[in-house]
Amino acid sequence: MACTTILVGKNASYDGSTIIARNEDSPAGQFTAKRMKVILPADQPRHYRSTISHVEIDLPDNPLRYSSVPDACASKGIWAAAGVNEADVAMTATETLTSNERVLGADPLVELTEAKGKEGEAGYVGEQSGGIGEEDMVTLVLPYIRSAREGVKRLGSLLEAYGTYEMNGIAFSDVDEIWWLETVGGHHWIARRVPDDCYVTMPNQLGIDEFDLADARGKRSEFMCSADLEAWMGEHHLDLTITARTAGEAKDSKTDAARSSEAGATGTRIFNPRDAFGSHSDADHVYNTPRAWSMHRYLAPHGGWDDPVGALGPESDDLPWCRTPERKLTIEDVKYTLSLHYQGTPFDPYGRLGSDSTRGIYRPIGINRNNFLAVLQIRPYAPAGSRALQWMAFGSNIFNALVPLFANVNELPEYLSNTEEGRVSTESLYWASRLIAALADAQFSLNTAHIERYQLAVGSKGHALVAKADREVAKLTRADAAARLATANERLAAMLRDETDRLLFNVLFTTSENMRNAYSRSDG
Repeated sequence: MACTTILVGKNASYDGSTIIARNEDSPAGQFTAKRMKVILPADQPRHYRSTISHVEIDLPDNPLRYSSVPDACASKGIWAAAGVNEADVAMTATETLTSNERVLGADPLVELTEAKGKEGEAGYVGEQSGGIGEEDMVTLVLPYIRSAREGVKRLGSLLEAYGTYEMNGIAFSDVDEIWWLETVGGHHWIARRVPDDCYVTMPNQLGIDEFDLADARGKRSEFMCSADLEAWMGEHHLDLTITARTAGEAKDSKTDAARSSEAGATGTRIFNPRDAFGSHSDADHVYNTPRAWSMHRYLAPHGGWDDPVGALGPESDDLPWCRTPERKLTIEDVKYTLSLHYQGTPFDPYGRLGSDSTRGIYRPIGINRNNFLAVLQIRPYAPAGSRALQWMAFGSNIFNALVPLFANVNELPEYLSNTEEGRVSTESLYWASRLIAALADAQFSLNTAHIERYQLAVGSKGHALVAKADREVAKLTRADAAARLATANERLAAMLRDETDRLLFNVLFTTSENMRNAYSRSDG
């Protein structure tokens, strides 16, 4: 499934929070209705069967409560997508990734094989289940982990045991760390800790561009991987590194001899997973890498991204996976970044720069088929009972607004939870957001002011209501805080609904006034 992810380390964020955020996007030609739901321990399955792959897994008997964003229609599986558990550990899954023929030949994906023939007859071959995938991962992992590292280890063990039928990237965070895991072929995986002072951009491509195998097989302080990764890479000639180099060293800063000497002396073994496991296709250069470029261009604006002769353009294969921002990043920065449509460039489909041949040539981040945006913030300074916030928006990100919700609750407001597949209703935030986007897009320039006022109102009132709730629960236990925070979430949802209804009215009026069949003379 098409998505875009941004991760913000605690020293790169405005308030010391760890922040992981992801758009979930529908495939081309369809929209997937989404809703929110809290899964209580009693409701978590003890035996799980995947709808897509039919893999069956027994689950532990001590799950934690967690929030989720499942599909409104469960006929194709749960797709829990993003959430925070009661230990204040967050997870978002998944970012679909690209790979290459060498990797998929060396470790084929584990796909469902249907039964052939009839049972009991000669030549019958029974069904072979597939591995785990995006449909399953949050349900299988988030209820059982108490740190981001534990998330990597649990998901890694499941991948090694059951395999996967697709390439994916998965983020985990707690109050101290963010980890990013990428699947490699059917059973292999790598994971890297996000540097505390950096942000990470991920646009549907395998992204990690530097990996220390010595750390991954030793201390595991910054890197982890499947147990046999190095041997498997060697057997199938997957490492494309020309010479060894030390961690963090620029590719061209030393001679080959110096790099090899230092790598041997320090015991490091650095390689580029993007070269080994990823892709650099023509499709990437219009669908994936331009999104990373646009994120970097906003978050580190003086990085030379617009230099016509530079090596960091929208189709570059060498855009950094992580980078230190030029200033600390806010929730609003994350929202704006995950709504980008190449503003200020010749590629903006709504812009006046460029030409018909450039506007819309690259796939935007803020696209018509955004399903939702979840921004998972773990705040180190907040009261223990209200540390985790799950900021949410539905529909196309250009036209929606983020609302904060407290994760330490047993239920979530109906306005964000009552989505029904195929039944459009303004009683549901998901469908109201879809309606607003379709109407506003038709008269984009005239509706922009309405959208901006809406986003400012929801964001500012959301921050104020969060601060009020923090004060209310400051001296309460986690258990006692849950009920108070559920009330705070209802206040937030009521505010959001008022602002959304107002926006829908304004956008409907503006677009209706400018329909092509408009005529200035009134009756009489």
